[in-house]
Amino acid sequence: MCVGLSAKVVKISNGTAVIDAGGAKREVSSQLLEDLEPGDYVMVHAGVAIAKITDDDDSETDQLMEEFL
Repeated sequence: MCVGLSAKVVKISNGTAVIDAGGAKREVSSQLLEDLEPGDYVMVHAGVAIAKITDDDDSETDQLMEEFL
């Protein structure tokens, strides 16, 4: 099973985004997404931001993961 991680973009620089996923910050590739800005929410898989999502999507994903674990 593949699981994506939802996260908030904190900073962007040269095709790399710093994300905040539940308080844990890390760098991921942002080269697949255009017009990405700090404050946006993304779905991350294998170290790559693969899609923009909404704040509601992020909250729902967090809730489902808490129920799952």
